[in-house]
Amino acid sequence: MPAHFAITPDKLARLIALPGSPRIIDLRVLPQKAVPGSLPAPDPDPSRWNGSTGQSVVVVDEDGSGPAVAAAAILRSDGVAAEALEGGFSAWLAADLPTVSLAHLPPRHDDDRTWWVTRARPKVDRIACPWLIRRFVDPNARFLFVPPGDVLAVAARQQAEPFDIEDDRVFWSHRGERCTFDTMVEAFGLATHAPLAVLAAIVRGADTDRLDLVPEAAGLLAISLGLSRIHSDDHAQLDAGMIVYDALYRWCRDAQGEKHNWASHQPARGPAQGTAPKQVLA
Repeated sequence: MPAHFAITPDKLARLIALPGSPRIIDLRVLPQKAVPGSLPAPDPDPSRWNGSTGQSVVVVDEDGSGPAVAAAAILRSDGVAAEALEGGFSAWLAADLPTVSLAHLPPRHDDDRTWWVTRARPKVDRIACPWLIRRFVDPNARFLFVPPGDVLAVAARQQAEPFDIEDDRVFWSHRGERCTFDTMVEAFGLATHAPLAVLAAIVRGADTDRLDLVPEAAGLLAISLGLSRIHSDDHAQLDAGMIVYDALYRWCRDAQGEKHNWASHQPARGPAQGTAPKQVLA
């Protein structure tokens, strides 16, 4: 049983990378790896943290001792539902739960967000990659969509990280038969997270016209092309696409074995249902 006002690593692992996940604040200084979706503390004083209204908070330190417990208590005194990660990041590692590598994380801007820039009118990769970043790397990441010829100029001018553009100077792009989503999954140290490995194959098949890779690739391509025709605003399309990838990720994590047909979701029939009553012979 977890300590009072604490959440176990296993329970938190079921909540990460989903809509409505708690806000995860990491108190450690310059960590190399982190709980997916966690953010650095916005201020040394938890009473000055903001943006928590309506969202629960989990505070992470190295071993679950004083700093996280104290920060969570201060947040609760302000009416925020807050818990400390039991055992801290050390317990998360000991449980062999997924971590995100921060080695390739771009510097944060003054707004405490990472900025990214790519080509306008996204289809597959340019929706899948922002989803991955917001769910596993930086929940507050900002994305700029610009004409293809302007990506590198905007990247330099705004110190935004370019991605999914065909240029040898761009780190986040296709590599051989693998798409940009694959590059991000690997560079952020998430390739061993089984649900993302399954999702990466779906994205790769849809994005590189290899619909034979997995059956779901054709469906993702159809949905992606449909979304691009529904939405003329790239950010509206990204918002809609986040729901698609949330659903796909949850299927990859929890529902691959579930089948659906006319009979699979019918209520169970009792022994006398559907049959005429037997007549008793005198």
